[in-house]
Amino acid sequence: MKILVALDESPHSERALEFVTRMRWPAGSTIVVLCVAQPVPAGLMPTYEPQPLLHEIAEAQAARLQETVARARSALRESGLSTVGRVCAGDPREALIEAAEAERVDLLVVGSHGRAGLAKLMLGSVSSHVVTHAPCSVLVVKSPHAPRREPPGGAS
Repeated sequence: MKILVALDESPHSERALEFVTRMRWPAGSTIVVLCVAQPVPAGLMPTYEPQPLLHEIAEAQAARLQETVARARSALRESGLSTVGRVCAGDPREALIEAAEAERVDLLVVGSHGRAGLAKLMLGSVSSHVVTHAPCSVLVVKSPHAPRREPPGGAS
């Protein structure tokens, strides 16, 4: 089995990694750890000499993500799992779909930020997009403290 674990620098992706580490996977499974470096929107950069600053920001982000991948791979190897690590650039929603296709994974694991309403609309939802468009099954690991909704008609 080939499993793609999508990580960012949030506690939500840490929960996803912990979940994968605790699970028993079939013998010979490989875990692909992927971080996606999002480009800095040009509109947020100052108008004076943005290229050197953009380059520095991108390099710092890539270095942090490489460290995130290395830590995740180490934790997975300690659990006896075979791993591969990657950092790519782009929109995380599309990059995860492309990686799932290219790697021919059986399962894609993402953490959920648990945003709803306007926050979800404004910030987008990587997990929602991936669930809808991935070429494989998707596991969304939610926070243990996510608010629970009452079933229609109240609790029974």
